Amino acid sequence: MSAEIIDGKQIATEIRSKLAEEIISLSSHGVPGLAVVLIGNNPASEVYVRMKKKACSDIGVNSYEYSFGEDYGEENLLKLIDELNNDSKINGILVQLPLPRGYDEKKVIEAISPLKDVDGFHPENLGRIVIGDRDCFQPCTPYGCQIMIKRTVKNLKGKHVVIVGRSNIVGKPLANMLVQKNDMANCIVTVCHSASEDISKFTLQADILVAAAGSPGLIKADMVKPGAVVIDVGTNRVDDPENPGKCKLVGDVDFEAVKEVAAAISPVPGGVGPMTITMLLENTVKAFRLHNDI
Repeated sequence: MSAEIIDGKQIATEIRSKLAEEIISLSSHGVPGLAVVLIGNNPASEVYVRMKKKACSDIGVNSYEYSFGEDYGEENLLKLIDELNNDSKINGILVQLPLPRGYDEKKVIEAISPLKDVDGFHPENLGRIVIGDRDCFQPCTPYGCQIMIKRTVKNLKGKHVVIVGRSNIVGKPLANMLVQKNDMANCIVTVCHSASEDISKFTLQADILVAAAGSPGLIKADMVKPGAVVIDVGTNRVDDPENPGKCKLVGDVDFEAVKEVAAAISPVPGGVGPMTITMLLENTVKAFRLHNDI
């Protein structure tokens, strides 16, 4: 029997509806504000920024877009971030990554105030995750994955989660989030990656398998334990054989084959993607509450 489809789009819609209601209830204190900074002309980044802008509009968050060419310069970017850090109408700051060549992403991320770091990439917020502080801003994609996992597996205590991928954006923070002793986690966590000679030795042990390696179709059906829950974080553009000259979006999981083995699986698109933007919105509302001491 085919797996249950974990509908990230539906879960995201439910959360956004609640956030919209929350924003209305907070209106006497003002309106949450999110600043999105885009440097360069990366087509994928431009699409993401448009999606984030629309999502803000849909739930009542004020979005402020700052878009510049590649030659804007790191010094100017750092100056802009400092201004946004001190702007009371801005509760969250997101600098769209990747930045063009010549920009130091580490320096840029560290320039953002941890209290406005709604992307959850600042070392202070990541450090708080490691020690189990749930009051910090959690990175949006891992946070979205965690919500999807919890919606699917009600009791996570002692479940073995295997994460394929060790990026600072997904793999490492998600591992730290899921190992904590709380009702959203309490898992046994294994992280495997490109240094593993045979990742199937690990993936076949997983009660919950998270694929976040950025490798299209990496996870095959014979690498998944029957009855496992599979979360596909991959967003890979590959040639579409049915539409020559065009691309399609696929995940890190061989979806059609794995869905016949797994108990539940998230699709690409329509899985983790909508959740990432939704958790950005949730972090922005959280920042608004913190700034207004609500």
